[in-house]
Amino acid sequence: MINPKLTKHLEANKVKYQIVPHKKVYTALDAAATLKVKLEEIAKSLVVKADKTYYLVILAANKNANLKKLQQALKAKKLEMPKEAELVKVFKVKPGNLTGFGSIHQMPTIVDKGYQKVKQAIFSGGSLMESVKIKVADYLKLEQAIIHQFSEIKKINKVKKSAKPKAKKTKPTKKKKASKKIARKK
Repeated sequence: MINPKLTKHLEANKVKYQIVPHKKVYTALDAAATLKVKLEEIAKSLVVKADKTYYLVILAANKNANLKKLQQALKAKKLEMPKEAELVKVFKVKPGNLTGFGSIHQMPTIVDKGYQKVKQAIFSGGSLMESVKIKVADYLKLEQAIIHQFSEIKKINKVKKSAKPKAKKTKPTKKKKASKKIARKK
């Protein structure tokens, strides 16, 4: 079930949204595969701690966050990705139930600049089995997001197909030759 605070927040701000049910997923890649949508349409959300402030980071599922660029964008001396236990303690949510909306969790949101090109996206709704689809322009306005370029294309290691061993040409054994000679004599 979608976080009730989120639905109230969207409705109070008159943002049109669609609840997207799906099987249980734990990652943005899983969500894209399950929903059969392009990776660009799935908003991957991460939490970083820049100095002492937590930020919700949003980028396309087919991108990785360049932490050095992100640190520069946030003008932080130190940038780290907090462990799940810390997020559970600080934000008082179960693992996997943090929404893709920083305003719900009293945390500023930073969105990768390239994400502005996407018309609609699917964001975490605070549930492993339901997400929220809204226009990216509405999301940026609602979240009053910081927009900065910090992503890079995700490097996926492709598994090489193993080469099939070539069949060895074998010479017929002597026994086969002998049997052919016998057959000719008869």
